[in-house]
Amino acid sequence: MEQRTARLTLLIDPRKKAIFEKLCAQEDVTPSQKVRQFIRDYIEEKIGPEWQSELEDKSS
Repeated sequence: MEQRTARLTLLIDPRKKAIFEKLCAQEDVTPSQKVRQFIRDYIEEKIGPEWQSELEDKSS
């Protein structure tokens, strides 16, 4: 299970933010959930699904 202990702050155009929030609401997810999904997908694209086991090994 992921630990949510780090904060990521970013600046975004207000219009894009509003559209993003609307699209997230249509999918019944929060913007934070969607951003976490984007980050997971990006990591898996670059490293592969084994990145999760690397994290588990380091936390043991």
